[in-house]
Amino acid sequence: MTYDVIVIGLGGMGSAAAYHLAARGQRVLGLEKFTPAHDRGSSHGGSRIIRQSYFEDPAYVPLLLRAYELWAGLAADSGRDVYRMTGGLFLGPPDCLTVAGSLRASREWGLPHDLLDGKEVRARFPNFTPHPGDVGLYEANAGFARPELTVRAHLDLAEKAGATLRFGADVLDWSESSGGVTVRTPGETFTAGQLVICPGAWAPQLLAEFGIPITVERQVLYWLDPVGGTASFVDHPIFIDENASGAQIYGFPAIDGPRGGVKVAFFRKGVECTPETIDRTVHDHEVREMRDRVAELLPALDGPCVHSATCMYANTPDQHFVIARHPDSERVTVACGFSGHGFKFVPVVGEILADLAISGATAHPISLFDPRRLVTTR
Repeated sequence: MTYDVIVIGLGGMGSAAAYHLAARGQRVLGLEKFTPAHDRGSSHGGSRIIRQSYFEDPAYVPLLLRAYELWAGLAADSGRDVYRMTGGLFLGPPDCLTVAGSLRASREWGLPHDLLDGKEVRARFPNFTPHPGDVGLYEANAGFARPELTVRAHLDLAEKAGATLRFGADVLDWSESSGGVTVRTPGETFTAGQLVICPGAWAPQLLAEFGIPITVERQVLYWLDPVGGTASFVDHPIFIDENASGAQIYGFPAIDGPRGGVKVAFFRKGVECTPETIDRTVHDHEVREMRDRVAELLPALDGPCVHSATCMYANTPDQHFVIARHPDSERVTVACGFSGHGFKFVPVVGEILADLAISGATAHPISLFDPRRLVTTR
């Protein structure tokens, strides 16, 4: 059978693309190396922050506003609790990226927010002890998404819309001809008119001919048991804290029950790896470093680590995404290099990829994600 579109990779972005394509009547084949909603890449770990006051660049805000609409639609259509609004607190020195960038995006797009001094932070959120001179920006329209539930929801809806999904299908290679695209897996070959590639940490291998510089980085997630229990962390905002040296940590409410702990992590504090060489063991010294850092801000989190996990970031040099048609092809679309901050965009990226695969263009503002900005010679 020849398909309209083949989607390689059914993690966060690929599952959303498969759904949006199938919902528009496309004959879709989705190919995934692992099992549905697996824990070998980047779309796992129980929670991902969603927020609109985007310190990375205000240019992301229109996509976030549309993503929020699609998050609500996904929850309604799937009947799953794929996201939850908790509010978000972004802390640090007034001129740091986390605070100043969030404030810039909020003001530029008229987003509701509260700017709090340290005393106000402590009064509203007693678990926090900001450093002297630090301030906080509070955004009510922030919260978290559930990555595994989100992937499963998109996969289920894609199948209901007629998509064919194959798991344990390791893509060996893909090629293009005048008649379409061909994708090979061990023992099978598939053809289609269009190809969408969402390779995650496998981008360097699957997209080598693009010349896009992508570095894969190991990241560690920690669930700490608060001193005194999780009760005070249940009704609690997500948070991002930046210290005077520019290092960021982030965390969540207690969302996994009394014995589930509170999830925290460093942001961009990893080591370069590949999917084949990543160290999946979380070491004692890493746990100690995390506890010491987060306890400065949240003293109650100086408790034991009840769980830990690893994931991978696929980083571009400027930490902006790559979402585009292949520069030399009208049949191939790619989405990669989400650099550790992409999951909140999953529903709208799926919509964008469907636009590009079907018509070659999208009304969404994606010029920031053109891969040509990263490739000096081809």
